[in-house]
Amino acid sequence: MTTTRQRPTPANTEREQADNGATTGYEAELWQMADALRGSMDAAEYKHVVLGLIFLKYISDAFEEAYIRLAAESSQGADPEDPDEYRAESIFWVPVEARWSRLREQARQPTIGQVVDAAMAGIERDNPALKDVLPKDYARPILDKQRLGQLIDLVSNITVGDAEARAKDVLGRVYEYFLSQFASAEGKRGGEFYTPRSVVKLLVEMLEPYQGRVYDPCCGSSGMFVQSVEFIEAHTSSSTRADISIYGQESNYTTWRLAKMNLAIRGIEGQIAHGDSFHNDRHPDLKADFILANPPFNISDWGGERLQDDQRWQYGAPPKGNANFAWVQHIVHHLAPTGAAGFVLANGSMSSNQSREGDIRKSLLEADLVDCMVALPGQLFYSTQIPACLWFLSRNRRNGKYRDRRDEILFIDARKLGWMVDRTHRDFAPEDIARIARAYHAWRGEESAGTYEDVPGFCQSASLEEVRKHGYVLTPGRYVGAEVQEDDGQPFAEKMQRLTAQWQEQQAEAVRLDAAIDANLEQLGFGGR
Repeated sequence: MTTTRQRPTPANTEREQADNGATTGYEAELWQMADALRGSMDAAEYKHVVLGLIFLKYISDAFEEAYIRLAAESSQGADPEDPDEYRAESIFWVPVEARWSRLREQARQPTIGQVVDAAMAGIERDNPALKDVLPKDYARPILDKQRLGQLIDLVSNITVGDAEARAKDVLGRVYEYFLSQFASAEGKRGGEFYTPRSVVKLLVEMLEPYQGRVYDPCCGSSGMFVQSVEFIEAHTSSSTRADISIYGQESNYTTWRLAKMNLAIRGIEGQIAHGDSFHNDRHPDLKADFILANPPFNISDWGGERLQDDQRWQYGAPPKGNANFAWVQHIVHHLAPTGAAGFVLANGSMSSNQSREGDIRKSLLEADLVDCMVALPGQLFYSTQIPACLWFLSRNRRNGKYRDRRDEILFIDARKLGWMVDRTHRDFAPEDIARIARAYHAWRGEESAGTYEDVPGFCQSASLEEVRKHGYVLTPGRYVGAEVQEDDGQPFAEKMQRLTAQWQEQQAEAVRLDAAIDANLEQLGFGGR
């Protein structure tokens, strides 16, 4: 029996957040201190101030560690002031004006804004991979220089660049925690750059992108790629991140910068392009082995009227007023012959028949592309309260490795899973993610996941013919049925007698309470009902 969990105990909360990678112990405290320095600055602006400084601290720490080592090896010919020494080890070269020690020394000076801007410019000048990525507006008048200095002091106290810290991904976790907090603070706008970690982890755990080309056409701050690399490293004996090639595109320029920084922090190389994936596809010839995405929901101003005859619309021209099925077909277009995709869409995509959406969905099903549908609980996303679902597509549903599931679709109803982090946000616990992923892998025939069985109220394997009878509607609730209720073993007659007596007692108690309230009101001079 599945139920919606309320907030766990503090111990469990800490454990589950640690398992999800949401915190390493001090991010929350660090966030509170940094947020206190924000003053009246809008969170959308402030995030670039904070994240830029954390990024600079990270690469400066890594540089200083290598600098000390090279200086010690100078008698053997090593030169600590040779940029190529660092580039050979995939460490960013940090020029003198950008080294953190200089920023720390100047933190209390009124010119600290110019000092930081010069540091960012120097980093970009000497590291082409970061060109036009870093924020360079710390000198603007709206940014309180005293608070900027205090923020530099705060960041100075974090050791994020040494080898041990990098091995634990301390900086990456701090950075991601801050991304999530800024997304929460910004509300709807925050969803443009951040997909909740547990949703990303669920997509990755189901697709298992061990090797090949991984693509996200609306990559936000690159969370899908970070999780893909973490998945590989968590499931192999050594780092094999070189086994995947990363391709992404992001239309929002400031979000694209966050994506580049997010990957650079972790030493992940990727081809992340800036531009509109519909009108300026920067990876036109890419055929990806895995596609993971969280496209913006129900976008009406996507310019569809200019793309009615586009080659990507193999299953029907998407409506001009909604981009949902444009995203679906863009994803299908970029799938390799044996590729698989998992992505988030609004629930309407599962049942809408407006503007030919039903016809496109039918064509996708008849082409045997739809593998699995997952209904998600509400309140998972910072950006919207619109109910969402996960689509999983596959180009080759019988590849010789797994069970032949052609003309079948797995439906999973996860709406009752998860726990409330606070009044407005829900999250998946690790066991929720494991349960959903295990059902999918078992259904596909992976031996390690065990034998698949339909579970009323949770999962059901339905034939394409059954889906046809439902008018090609893909809402899991139509197929999984009702959850089995546990039988308490009490005979029906006895149960009715007990419940009737209980109801009569409650009615009598209600009468007694009404009389008591009336008497109290009478004493206060408000009687006479």
